[in-house]
Amino acid sequence: MTTDRRDDAPTTTPRPLSRNRDFARLWFGEGVSVLGNATTSVLLPLVAVLELDASAFAVGLLTAATWLPWLVVGLPAGAWVDRLPARAVMIAADVVAAVGIVSVPVAAATGTLTLPHLVGVALVAGTATVFFRTAYVVFLPQVVPASQLEGANARLFGTESAMQVAGPGAGGAMAQVLGAAAGLVLDAASFLVSAVCLWRIRPGDRPAPPRAPAAPLRVRIREGVAFVASDRYLRWFVVVGGISNFGLTGYAALLVVFLVRDVGLSPSGLGAAMMVGSCGGLLGATVATRLSRRLGSARATVVLMVAGGPPALLVGLGTTGPGIVWTVAGQFLVGLAVVAGNVLRAAWRQRYVPQSLMGRVTTTSQFVNFGTMPLAGLVAGALGSAIGVRETVLIMAAVHCLACLSVVRSPLRGLHDLPGPHDA
Repeated sequence: MTTDRRDDAPTTTPRPLSRNRDFARLWFGEGVSVLGNATTSVLLPLVAVLELDASAFAVGLLTAATWLPWLVVGLPAGAWVDRLPARAVMIAADVVAAVGIVSVPVAAATGTLTLPHLVGVALVAGTATVFFRTAYVVFLPQVVPASQLEGANARLFGTESAMQVAGPGAGGAMAQVLGAAAGLVLDAASFLVSAVCLWRIRPGDRPAPPRAPAAPLRVRIREGVAFVASDRYLRWFVVVGGISNFGLTGYAALLVVFLVRDVGLSPSGLGAAMMVGSCGGLLGATVATRLSRRLGSARATVVLMVAGGPPALLVGLGTTGPGIVWTVAGQFLVGLAVVAGNVLRAAWRQRYVPQSLMGRVTTTSQFVNFGTMPLAGLVAGALGSAIGVRETVLIMAAVHCLACLSVVRSPLRGLHDLPGPHDA
């Protein structure tokens, strides 16, 4: 048995992140892209609700289509990414997503926009996201030394959270002034900016990670699945993450419908409410590293999961007028805990998993974590039409809450820090 020591950093002291130009390009490009995605998370459902008069089930179907590619191509994507240049995969994914998104305002301008078109765009963008996110996890350790991964992830998640603060407000304002479909032009442009930034990255003389052996595709997929299934920590994070994401996606799928039709917010009011609620994620990314150093990464993860479950129930309590504060507070607190936990888990996984298996382990985990999301969209849409949107939001929030509280009986119990690099 050999040990993957992950000693890929130079023997000299690595440059600080503030002087790492490649990381700066990756950081900026990702931030611009996430800003566009955050506007789309508001604009695409608004296109369906305001321009096509879509039902709650139709909006849930749109959310399902966004996440379905993780079930269809998630596992093969990991095996392919482990054999392909990660940067090239990310650039291609950005270009494909831009073409898909820009087709919506074009169709709206020509009077040919339909719900199947929106669903098709969601599928294309979702497929591009599968490849981009898988390659991204593989590419980051090529740009940043292992000792700086937690700090790099904190900056990336922090910027993502900041863009998710600005994005809904910008999306709501654009929908109010330009129309929801026209606002999607920003997202298409953001993908192209991300592609240009990636194209300009030159990792320099950092050694490329070893590629997976040229085994058949099914064998490489099976290796990734077996690695996750046999590891008690990865296995637990995958199962609980899938259940939590089912609940989070379920109520998020109906959030626009809930705030517009049940609470009575205008598009600009909707954007403002979601913008304030998203500030929790920004705070979470800011405190994640500090919390890990103070408590230990394992203890911090437990605290964040316990604290991030029950506030989800507040989301469904929002009402017209001052009562909207319940929804905003719930979004803020859940975002804080979820983003902080994501920072810690992402940095840990990039250190823990052997680099030659990173793509396959990532997609195996996300096959379950994200694979529950299309089902959540369909279930939430069906329940919203059958028993009511508010009731469905509360049920889905309860699912997330129970998943988070299960951490008190997890393999993390009693640990101070998450375990070190895994033996390959």
